[in-house]
Amino acid sequence: MHPKISFQPTLESALQHALAFLESLGAGPVCATTTRQELRARLAPALQYQSLDPRQVIEELVAGTRGGLLGSAGGRFFAWVIGGCLPSALAADWLTSTWDQNAALYACSPAEAVIEEACGAWLKELLGLPSRASFALTTGCQMSHATCLAAARHAVLARMGWDVEVRGLQGAPPIHVLCNSQSHGSIERTLRFLGLGSGCVRNLEVDGEGRLRPEVLAAALAAVPGEPALVLLCAGDINIGAFDPFEELIPLAQAQGAWVHVDGAFGLWAYASTRLRPLLKGVERADSWATDGHKWLNVPYDCGYAFVADRAAHRAAMSLRASYLVHAEEARDPFDWNLEWSRRGRGVATWAALRELGRGGVADLVERCCAHAHRLATGIGALAGAELVWEPRINQGLVRFPDPRPGATEADHNAHTDRVIGAIVETGLAFFGGTTWRGQRCMRISLCNWQTSEADVETALAAVAEVLDREARP
Repeated sequence: MHPKISFQPTLESALQHALAFLESLGAGPVCATTTRQELRARLAPALQYQSLDPRQVIEELVAGTRGGLLGSAGGRFFAWVIGGCLPSALAADWLTSTWDQNAALYACSPAEAVIEEACGAWLKELLGLPSRASFALTTGCQMSHATCLAAARHAVLARMGWDVEVRGLQGAPPIHVLCNSQSHGSIERTLRFLGLGSGCVRNLEVDGEGRLRPEVLAAALAAVPGEPALVLLCAGDINIGAFDPFEELIPLAQAQGAWVHVDGAFGLWAYASTRLRPLLKGVERADSWATDGHKWLNVPYDCGYAFVADRAAHRAAMSLRASYLVHAEEARDPFDWNLEWSRRGRGVATWAALRELGRGGVADLVERCCAHAHRLATGIGALAGAELVWEPRINQGLVRFPDPRPGATEADHNAHTDRVIGAIVETGLAFFGGTTWRGQRCMRISLCNWQTSEADVETALAAVAEVLDREARP
């Protein structure tokens, strides 16, 4: 028999290390401070034969990762749309692992299933989506897209008399995908996963504000009359936070029989703010929506949300029956609405975060992050040696750093921008990332962490100013 081991010493050790890490986020370097070789030497030894004391394992793990973790959970990380972790969400996530429930079926864990029911209702209210829509809690926005577009694939082919769940895609009518050209790469991956392939995509050009115009979509739909079509719209693109004009585009697409899916990985959360809500006018008329929890809701990773207006199509694409499973007649089985079988209870952290914040807290978090992003982008843009490329409308902004040498080319400006970004990251005071937008290399400013403060913003501005001053010296 396995010897009885007390959990307490190991968990107490983990708690102390966790608290030390969280307390270091405000002052420690945001970038990694060790090398790949060092990390491999510490973390990838030959696997030993004998068992180890679990507390020793935790001590080795913490020591091995030292210097190899980014400060992305803290308030000075602006490279990607990555949130932090609210106290209640972190604690709830610990309990999720402690309880170790399989949240696939109500029969496996009644409490987990009811928690998901509550989360679905609260999220639809918070994001302004139809209360009748079905939903799924997924691993992230990537799998939310997969869930929604699997339902879309079922629906548009069913209209053509084709049962894709039984017959597959061989010989099926081709599906056309009409897409905002600024769509996220997770859309392409989803189409590959679903067997549609990236070749089915027609990227539609956007206007100067990053929006798909009705006349462009109308022309694209006219080119595929009566054929199965998916229209993919954007609620907050990753570079400038652009929102498509949903009120105009969605009725236009649906009048032609197309399914409309909205990528709202972070932009859907703007609905919580009465000031920003007009950006999403008409979005509730779409057929499906995808968003993330680890962005603006600030829950741990492994948390995305999918919503589908056509409940029957959603369930037909996902559900399965087996004689050994126990299916609830009146309760909701999460298994029927997502791509996973065995799964952790990711609804627990979402439930905790929503209870901690409430509707007003989410609105305040969104608006505070947008204000910080605006201050950061415009503040950097006003520095000598910097240029504001896109003033944030929400939480996304762009700046660049032109090469000051006479006669510098666009390629020189791009290379200089990347060099400056690297120098800023090396300070450890703030973490930014680069992107290419309309042919220009830029530094992207993304901000959705609940911990970001005015002091964090000013620290980041000072770090950028110091780097630019150093670059300008002969």
